[in-house]
Amino acid sequence: MFESAELGHKLDKATFREEEPKLREALLGTQLELAERRDFSVVVLIDGMDGAGKGETVNTLNFWMDPRQIETNAMGEPTPEERERPRMWRFWRALPPKGKIGIFVGSWYTAPVADRVRGRTDDADLETSIDEILRFEAMLAAEGALVLKYWLHLSKRRQRGRLKALQKDPRTRWRVNDTDWERFKLYDAFRNVSEVALRRTSVAHAPWIVIEGADVRYRTTTMAASLAESLRRRLDETPPGPPAVMLPRLPALDERNVLRALDLTRRLPRRKYRRELERLQGRLNLLSRHRKMRNRSVVLVFEGVDAAGKGGAIRRVVAALDARFYRIVPVAAPTDEEKARPYLWRFWRHLPRKGHFAVFDRSWYGRILVERVEGLAAAADWLRAYGEINDFEYEMRRHGVILVKFWLHISQEEQLRRFEEREKTGHKRHKLTDEDWRNREAWPAYEEAVCDMVERTSTNVAPWRLVAAEDKYHGRVEVLRGVCDAIESAF
Repeated sequence: MFESAELGHKLDKATFREEEPKLREALLGTQLELAERRDFSVVVLIDGMDGAGKGETVNTLNFWMDPRQIETNAMGEPTPEERERPRMWRFWRALPPKGKIGIFVGSWYTAPVADRVRGRTDDADLETSIDEILRFEAMLAAEGALVLKYWLHLSKRRQRGRLKALQKDPRTRWRVNDTDWERFKLYDAFRNVSEVALRRTSVAHAPWIVIEGADVRYRTTTMAASLAESLRRRLDETPPGPPAVMLPRLPALDERNVLRALDLTRRLPRRKYRRELERLQGRLNLLSRHRKMRNRSVVLVFEGVDAAGKGGAIRRVVAALDARFYRIVPVAAPTDEEKARPYLWRFWRHLPRKGHFAVFDRSWYGRILVERVEGLAAAADWLRAYGEINDFEYEMRRHGVILVKFWLHISQEEQLRRFEEREKTGHKRHKLTDEDWRNREAWPAYEEAVCDMVERTSTNVAPWRLVAAEDKYHGRVEVLRGVCDAIESAF
């Protein structure tokens, strides 16, 4: 893949001076139009060989365009804060909003390639990372982002010359150290592994563009021209209509499903409930302070029908925890800031550090529940969300996050009784809204959506725990027991 980038491309000074003002005008014009329209975001990856001019190129782009509309991310070694979260957390957090350009110097390719070059992983590990990257970039494209990936290349001979020239000049000597020369010894291995990664991940919605980096004028004008042309083409495109989809439904001829199979008659006497509550809260408290929790974090997901007791269950769980080490994340309609980024962005950024709990009162499952039923998401979007959610949860579990998901369920009759009770009780009346009554009318559609959710996202790494919550005491105890069991099994 690198033959054409080892030909010794150069651009003379006169041609550069002629092209520079035209490129700057084109870049700035498309950037300002992007910022005004806010139709999509632009994700630019700048990767490549050491000494190929990645930093210089980024500085030039910031100088030629409006830096206020560019978010530049130099992704070096992960910080201690970043190491406490899943590997992709720091990239998700840095994704630009619609209307802006996000530049990544170093990216989600860096660690997989470097680990393979240094022998810390094998070919199978690299292929796994590549598959995850392909799904991540497909998600970005499906969410509307323009993904541009640039590889700045140097031949082995030119890289050696570049490092020597930088080291020889007193003004740039600081940029070359022993580590750079150690990496140079791995040039052949790095080139081979990088070629595999680029070949596997250069796809229609996120192609790699390889540019020879030896000549600064050629490198700068080539990238600037590509960026301006790509932006112009995307801005001039007619937005495509929603793709046709085939809904994967099975007829429920016997009217049985996972929700109707729950035994809602289960009850727990008040006296036994109090004993079990105290015992389980004590057990959870000890687990939260266990020495093994220093290297783990816990994510609790609470979903369920309206008035099923999610809030009451959450209060009983956090009552057993130290307030310094948990955070409740209530999920409502997305804000303008959240709408400007991919759907899962607002959940990724709330993942807890090691030793901490994050409790989601509703969650990322809104896309395949309320957004599906209410028509707030196109069928193509909520159908692809199953796979994206499974990938998200797999990333958490691979990092060591203890993920526990609860669906709290009650009957329609019990829901009506609780709604009417809320209407009559002053301190509970605020819990009941017009939306609750409207959702109740869509019960069959929600039931179908929940069954699909369980079918497609209850995996071996993140199974659903379906809780019969017709009796609140029974439901709360089942939730506490589920949290304790999950943490203990992870230890």
